[in-house]
Amino acid sequence: MVFSSITFLFLFLPVVLAVYYIAPEKWKNIILLAASILFYAWGEPVYVILMVLSILLNYFCGLDIDRKSDDPVKAKRSIVFAVAANIAILAFFKYYAFVLDMLSGILPQEIPYRELPMPIGLSFYTFQSLTYIIDVYRKKTGVQKNILNYALYIAMFPQLIAGPIVRYVDIEEQLTNRRTSAVKLGQGAMLFIRGLAKKAVIANMSGEIFQQISDMPASQMSVLMAWLGCISYAFQIYFDFSGYSDMAVGLARMFGFELKKNFDYPYISQSITEFWRRWHISLSSWFREYVYIPLGGNRCSAVRNVVNLMIVWTLTGMWHGAAWNFIVWGVYYGVIIVMEKYVYGASLDELPKPVRHIYSLVVILIGWVFFFSPSIGYALRYLAAMFGGGAGIADKGAWFVLLSHWLLYLLAVLGSTRIGFSFIRALTEAWKSQRARTAASVIVYFGMFFISIAYLVTGSYNPFLYFRF
Repeated sequence: MVFSSITFLFLFLPVVLAVYYIAPEKWKNIILLAASILFYAWGEPVYVILMVLSILLNYFCGLDIDRKSDDPVKAKRSIVFAVAANIAILAFFKYYAFVLDMLSGILPQEIPYRELPMPIGLSFYTFQSLTYIIDVYRKKTGVQKNILNYALYIAMFPQLIAGPIVRYVDIEEQLTNRRTSAVKLGQGAMLFIRGLAKKAVIANMSGEIFQQISDMPASQMSVLMAWLGCISYAFQIYFDFSGYSDMAVGLARMFGFELKKNFDYPYISQSITEFWRRWHISLSSWFREYVYIPLGGNRCSAVRNVVNLMIVWTLTGMWHGAAWNFIVWGVYYGVIIVMEKYVYGASLDELPKPVRHIYSLVVILIGWVFFFSPSIGYALRYLAAMFGGGAGIADKGAWFVLLSHWLLYLLAVLGSTRIGFSFIRALTEAWKSQRARTAASVIVYFGMFFISIAYLVTGSYNPFLYFRF
């Protein structure tokens, strides 16, 4: 089940909200946990067992680490086991086919294997589990002795299958002490609707354009067509993932939880370092806190810092998928960030803001080519088309795409900046009386909701890109 499905919007969510708000406080966690397991089992009936086993593993590992906290040697053994077990589960489902394919290419005989579908959300809830056991080991948080509360932290359906990655320390208090109200319900609903509109309207339409362009042989693309395809994908993945994150944060608020934002207008960045402070914030923060800093961070020699950065970005690429294009994508960003830090960062800061912005967008778009390509060879051919190695500078097909979808591109550009939200806020807050502002908000957001539903009902293209990561 996905948030943009009719079943979720008109059956699952209304029923769960009604039962949740009617129930006494002591039953709310149990109701939300049961709803979360049902939500996951709806699409992954087999792998719900894996999620439950992961919850049990990390719950008891947390208790074990806490019990041995006064004995550093034993506590270290426990945390090593817990981390290794989580990584092993993730690595098996995510990389075993990739490794066997590589071995088949090296060995004289192909290794047969049965391909297993990737459990939805495994990367996200595994990283959340790791934050919990590592923070318990570091004594940054107390151990959770109530298994139902811990299970809710891992399985809570708003953020279960595609994030954001939530640190236990940020939600520990809310698991037992949070408040629901009409105001929070309304705020959460508005944030959810904004995310739904991002996804159902802009992401899906951009994705359809990208799909049509990417189906063309790269050698037959003009420069304009290749750039339009890449730009369309950039809009698709941003509005898809940021829209999902907005829906997740909005849903959590409707149930009384406050989650941190996961995107902060990344396409307005003026450097790649800034871009990664704004894009998928929870993942960047996770790697900084649990990989980069333990490796030594920047409190070491320049050579060691470069190694640390490249390790982090290689792992970031691997986290996104078991394919060479994701690894190259991660290494690509690692190299760019190292270059900004040690080679041309100071010179970049001296350039005019528009130039820095153009530089960032070009680097980001080139990176998306590696990300969406099925192979390194395809990525190189696509990049060649973007820089003149295809079928000329522009063609009638490219102009048709641009002129027939100019309004979508305009909406995507505005929505990628603060201008889009400022316009919505201006529509709802331009009135003197509170009653008029409330009425305007209801009209605007119900309008966005019904437009989104219309696109979902009439359209057939509705994937969530980050579900496969």
